[in-house]
This record gives sequence, C-alpha cells and structure tokens, in this order.
Amino acid sequence: MTGLRVGHGYDVHRLVPGRKLILGGVLIPWEQGLDGHSDADVLVHAVMDALLGAAAMGDIGALFPDDDDAFLDISSIALLQRVRVRLEEAGWQTVNVDATLIAQRPKVGPYREAMRQNIAEALGIDPGQVNVKATTEEHLGFTGDGSGMAAHAVALIEKK
Repeated sequence: MTGLRVGHGYDVHRLVPGRKLILGGVLIPWEQGLDGHSDADVLVHAVMDALLGAAAMGDIGALFPDDDDAFLDISSIALLQRVRVRLEEAGWQTVNVDATLIAQRPKVGPYREAMRQNIAEALGIDPGQVNVKATTEEHLGFTGDGSGMAAHAVALIEKK
C-alpha cells in the first residue's frame, strides 16, 4: 500500500423551490435549493466521494443511504466529519482538497472563504489545504439552464 492516494468525486442535484440552498456548509440566499435526502450540499458530497474514493472506502450512497431516515435533512458537513473519522480510523489523513462547483447562478464568490473554512474544519485541516472554485457552463446543459448544480472534487490523502 502506497503512502499517498488520489480520489475524485462528482455529484449532481436538481434545483427545486421550497428548499434551502446549502453549498460548502453555507446557507446562500436564493429562490431555490438543491433537492435531496440530506441538505443536498452538492459541493460537500463531491468532496466526501473524493476522499472515500482515495481510501477505497466506497461512496456516500453506501455509507449514508437515501432510504435511511437517520440521514433525512442532515447537514452534509456533519457527514463529512463522519467521513473524516472513518479515514482516521483506517490510518489516513487529508493532504488537500480541490473542489469545483458548476452552476450558472447564484454567484458564490462572496461565500467561498466560508465554504473553505467549513470544509477544512470538518476535516481537521488548515483552510490553506482546501480550494473551492466555481464555474458556469455558459448556459449549456442542466447546470447552464439553472435546473441543477454539479460539483467535482479531487482529494489527496496520506497514510499517517
């Protein structure tokens, strides 16, 4: 087993009225929110899958199934903390995370530092080890027409 591993995560959620928009653990004022069993934080979901993938520990659907009421409306930051514990129990620690939100709107620049801080705190690392960026898809596809959001994340972990 090598001392360093890389994982990739991807997630997507539909935008719907009547839900809060939570991204990177930050409540963002918006007329729609992401549909899902938990708080549907697409950015944090991608980060969790990247970490779990790097450690060969499956994915969030296996750990936190959407038919289990224990995870209904749960904070994705709380789930990320659980992922951290599983990684640590297996002897892994996070080196860094790079995540990209794909959404036409709203602009998330004003919330980026809070997102980085929330993710870093949940992982027990310095915010300088977490990068969060956002892009649009120039009005193309489901993210471009505003019907949903997606996120990609890459994570590097190392054996303690």
